[in-house]
Amino acid sequence: MRIALVQEPAGLEPETNRARLRELTPDGADLVVFPEAFARDFGEAGSDVSPYAEAADGPFATAVAETAAAHATTVVAGMFEAGSDPERPYNTLVVRGAATAAYRKVHLYDSFGYRESDRLSAGPVAPVVVEIAGMGVGLMTCYDLRFPELARALVDAGAEVLVLPAAWVAGERKVDHWRTLVRARAIENTVYVAAAGQPGPRYSGHSLVVDPLGDVLAEAGDGPEILTADLDAETLAAARRTNPSLANRRL
Repeated sequence: MRIALVQEPAGLEPETNRARLRELTPDGADLVVFPEAFARDFGEAGSDVSPYAEAADGPFATAVAETAAAHATTVVAGMFEAGSDPERPYNTLVVRGAATAAYRKVHLYDSFGYRESDRLSAGPVAPVVVEIAGMGVGLMTCYDLRFPELARALVDAGAEVLVLPAAWVAGERKVDHWRTLVRARAIENTVYVAAAGQPGPRYSGHSLVVDPLGDVLAEAGDGPEILTADLDAETLAAARRTNPSLANRRL
């Protein structure tokens, strides 16, 4: 599988962001991953994002599907999805292309002085795994990275690649936490992890792809950038022979 991570900022105008999907999607990738909330950025901390919530088959998801078709790929991108509480939509990843799925962020960012749960609803605790280019791809979003239980549930459900769109807010220690946790999720689960973040200065950037033994295959800097990496099942199988921790676990 060839994967591309699009480290680009989301703007505040949904129509502009939809147009940028097709402009930014590279050719030649099996899977293209955009950051969290690419349909429309969060805005100022604590902003009401409910006016920008859409249906799972609304304008943004339609644009994602059209982009995937135009580039013969599968696209993952983040949006705000309307739910049962009109004032607190879901923070959702949509998948369109070889697979169709939606993942609603489970862990809301009530940390580091933020209260995401004031403006968003948490999704159901259910792992979402799709098959792309012959590999199981599990979906996580941003703050989910700090919860190893979700990553393990995805692996138990068949994930061989964990895909993590994010808007990882910049700040002291944040890049260090990001890199450490992405590598940890890869090492402890012997899976690939592909984490696509929004760039600085507001967010941390440093999108990266890590292999099942924790080696960094590609990493961006702080600014806009597109990363590509090749993932393969044999490398994953070899890593699991070297480090059979999944087979050895007793809990």
